[in-house]
Amino acid sequence: MDILKELEKKYSSTNQSMDTYLQGLLHAKPITYWDYIDTDVLLNLQKPRTNFPDEMVFIMYHQVNEILFKMILWEMEQVHNTESITPDFFTEKLRRISRYFDMLSESFNVMTNGMEISQYMQFRNSLTPASGFQSAQYRLIEFGSTELINLIDFRFRATIDRNTPFEHAFEHLYWQAAGKDHKTGTKSVLIQEFEKKYKTEFINYMQKVNTTNLYTKYKALPENIKSNPELIAALRHYDYTVNVTWVMCHYKTAEKYLESGPKKAEATGGSEWKKYMHPKYQRRIFFPEVWSEDELKNWGENI
Repeated sequence: MDILKELEKKYSSTNQSMDTYLQGLLHAKPITYWDYIDTDVLLNLQKPRTNFPDEMVFIMYHQVNEILFKMILWEMEQVHNTESITPDFFTEKLRRISRYFDMLSESFNVMTNGMEISQYMQFRNSLTPASGFQSAQYRLIEFGSTELINLIDFRFRATIDRNTPFEHAFEHLYWQAAGKDHKTGTKSVLIQEFEKKYKTEFINYMQKVNTTNLYTKYKALPENIKSNPELIAALRHYDYTVNVTWVMCHYKTAEKYLESGPKKAEATGGSEWKKYMHPKYQRRIFFPEVWSEDELKNWGENI
């Protein structure tokens, strides 16, 4: 009876009839695992372009990555939308996000050791000019993590500040170096297709999180909260995991496959992956305030 009273209160508050919902329950089918998870849809999302068996590994691994990226963005969004942040709340969200990236880092063994080099070096040609570089969710994670200046190509940071138009800043993001000649402005097909699909969304999101990204949220905290040791440890772990550990797992996997033969191969999208991927060249650091001067200076060295 108590439950019925609560239900009556719930539906009457929106001028709805509880009886209608209860009658609907008489005809509702019980939920099943496969309906709830949508297993049949999920297991039919793999569409290989060749007959090489290991292409399925490649596809499914990247799909798992995208699911984890969505989980990360889900946690991040909660921090963005919370005005009064407690150190416990912030720390817990960072730990969750880090666990997802820890999974991503550990799971790179699936790619590094889970495909035959000979198969990969053949089916990869069917993927051109697609590239994992074109993960939009990963770029949203970057924008949502830190202030835009920390994602600008290190060579151009002195020329950009908070008053720089977002469009101009976008043209100088660190990953533009993967397929853009900054002297001529010429972009590879990899970059052109990526921007055709996502540039408007990226710029809108950059504006949206300009004052709510994780780093800005941290800097706005009172000093007694900013100095919380558990929060600082969580920020450092997330920063290093994303910008060094996970990046280097990707880097070493690419190195194993692309440099396996007598003639070194390019990435599928034609990107100059060594030029922009290594942490010591990117110098991408989400939360510079929690690192010492020496740590910042030697970022990505001696890995």
